[in-house]
Amino acid sequence: MAERNRRTVRDLRRGNRARVLQRLYFDGPLSRQELGPATGLSSGSISNVVAELSAEGLLEEAGVVDSDGGRPRTLLRVAPGGGLLIGIDIGETRIRVELFDLALTELARTERLLAQHGYDVDRIVGHVRSGVADVLRDAGADPGRLLGIGIGVPGIIERHAPDGAVGDVGAVVHGQTIDWSAVPFERLLRDAVRIPSEVPFFIDNGAKTLGQAEMWFGGGRGAGVSAVALIGSGVGACVNHGDLLGEARSSVALEWGHTTVQLRGRRCRCGSIGCLEAYAGAEAMRERWHEAGGPLPADADDETALAALLAAAYPGSGGAPDPLAVSLLDETAECLGAALGDLINLFLPERILLGGWAGLLIGPHLLPDIRRYAQEYALRHAAARTTIELGRLGPDAVTVGAATLPLSDFLARGGSRPSPEAQSGPSAPGFRTAVDAVRGRERARTVSDATG
Repeated sequence: MAERNRRTVRDLRRGNRARVLQRLYFDGPLSRQELGPATGLSSGSISNVVAELSAEGLLEEAGVVDSDGGRPRTLLRVAPGGGLLIGIDIGETRIRVELFDLALTELARTERLLAQHGYDVDRIVGHVRSGVADVLRDAGADPGRLLGIGIGVPGIIERHAPDGAVGDVGAVVHGQTIDWSAVPFERLLRDAVRIPSEVPFFIDNGAKTLGQAEMWFGGGRGAGVSAVALIGSGVGACVNHGDLLGEARSSVALEWGHTTVQLRGRRCRCGSIGCLEAYAGAEAMRERWHEAGGPLPADADDETALAALLAAAYPGSGGAPDPLAVSLLDETAECLGAALGDLINLFLPERILLGGWAGLLIGPHLLPDIRRYAQEYALRHAAARTTIELGRLGPDAVTVGAATLPLSDFLARGGSRPSPEAQSGPSAPGFRTAVDAVRGRERARTVSDATG
């Protein structure tokens, strides 16, 4: 019983630390006096937690503000230098690796193009291994300061081994469009990447990491329900429910690109027919433009092809638009609008954001038509409640979102670093864990205040 009580006190202290860290991270800088009402902790608990976190280098002073008739109050914030994070985007055309501090300020980056060799698993693992080494070297960073490596990948992520075992395999990736079937990606990375054994990997769907980045720092913040679309060479989406620190907050990745927009339509690279991705993905737009006789080299990559297609449709300087390019893009806008109408009818989002490199490229031209088609295909009342905008974080949003995966876990653990034994657990704990640590229960608050 005594051992159980000791564990309870330890867990409550960690919960107190998490409440303070998360509140300062998302709402700071704040004074000690402001932290009390924001976290529900007593002034004594706040003082103890702030002293601990400051001694560990996780909090720092951020100036002072005048108080009403009293002494100036010192503002606190999470120290950017308190740790390092790596975010990796396993994209359709390239792998991007970025090193961040705790404020998600970029310290170093590197990219690896994928056009020549595609999604060969061993080559992808090699790119990640060398990319991680490069950013650490370029920033002169100590790998021992890493809090974790977050990775956004295409496909469905399974948290356990296919036979239901937990541990050695870790996150398994099922990516039908890239010919990955039950790839034990986490195990392969842990065997290959040269980092301390206690540094965790967090692997999730790329659209979901994009959505978390937009929800934390971009256009999704403050929305009760938001949908974020990732349009690159392929197409994906995620739906977020609940505000940033809401207890019911959840996020789910959707294989939105493989919903049907045309019966007996074009063959999708997943093998099905009529998928959204077969019309709105950059790879499909390149193929359709080439089939229509567009002036495009046969070996042009997706980014070059999409830029050429847009230039043909919107030539500027008094040039005549290419009617084939205009028609192709209008069909793309209608397919996207119809698929967004499905998202609106199914999830009733307040906001929809279009992101991904291709989404940000076509968005300034097609957004008015996409909105118009979405309104035509969605229920009127639901569509009237939904705004459709471009994502605000640019083409690096997946990488930033990937870095939020280890950051979220670090904040949820109250700033404690993982032990090697922790690697046998799930790859990416849900944000609900962090929320529970921030909010807690009223009974836990009472006990924690009593224990200091």
